Amino acid sequence: MPSQLLQMFESSIISSAQSQISSELADEAVILNLDSGIYYGLNEVGARVWELIQQPRSFSELHETLLEEYDVPAETCRQDLAKILLDLKSASLIEVRDEAP
Repeated sequence: MPSQLLQMFESSIISSAQSQISSELADEAVILNLDSGIYYGLNEVGARVWELIQQPRSFSELHETLLEEYDVPAETCRQDLAKILLDLKSASLIEVRDEAP
């Protein structure tokens, strides 16, 4: 993943978008984008990220939480988290705003 994409998220506060509804199904989540009418599914880790961003959080908070909960190298976690967030942003399911100084 290009470093500029990682930097975009690393200095941001991430939260779920207002125009969606979601539900947990076992260890997964389904999300409906109310604007587009498209459903999205998330696996266990994606569902955990989704759960965490129901309250605005920084990238570092998300990264630290996932490192505590999953046995994964820090850099792999960082890259995978950025990929999940990029996918959610592309689907207009999250809001990304600059972190307050």
